Amino acid sequence: MFTGIITDIGRVRAVERQGDTRFTIETGFDTETIAIGASIAHNGVCLTVIEKGPDWYVIQASGETLSKTTLGGWDAGTRVNLERALKVGDELGGHIVSGHVDGVGTLAATKPEGESLRLTFEAPESLAKYIASKGSVAIDGVSLTVNEVAGARFGVNIIPHTQTATTFGGLRVGDSVNLEIDMLARYVARLAGQE
Repeated sequence: MFTGIITDIGRVRAVERQGDTRFTIETGFDTETIAIGASIAHNGVCLTVIEKGPDWYVIQASGETLSKTTLGGWDAGTRVNLERALKVGDELGGHIVSGHVDGVGTLAATKPEGESLRLTFEAPESLAKYIASKGSVAIDGVSLTVNEVAGARFGVNIIPHTQTATTFGGLRVGDSVNLEIDMLARYVARLAGQE
């Protein structure tokens, strides 16, 4: 489990595409404190550490993960939002995020709003019904509050800190992002017979 509060921006150092795909990730995390087998969220995708070194570690992604997320488009140099798994007693500053991406959305529009940046995303139709105004959504692993919803499009505000502490400062219209809907919304819809 995660909180959607990004604690490092990593960078893909190398990609090995053979069978499953291996990614070597450069990080500012103290890798001495990362166990082999640890779960780390990468742009919202929970992946397992299988090797590590002084400022890097390796993760492996299956074909299924590559086809359902944005990871298939990663190359050396790609910047990645990172979050280590939540520990009992940690501050829950965002919302409960599982690290299981529900689908890929697209950045549809950007607009400066004061010092913030209003980002409008388009979600797949199958996920749009779970996104509600003033609800939570994880975009590339970042916990955000939804400002408004219009059909499959929804808007969020990104304050200056979030623009620099995540990869959002580099997003461009048309870019794909990983979406994880609020798990409470999913269970409410299921209980209501909508899923």
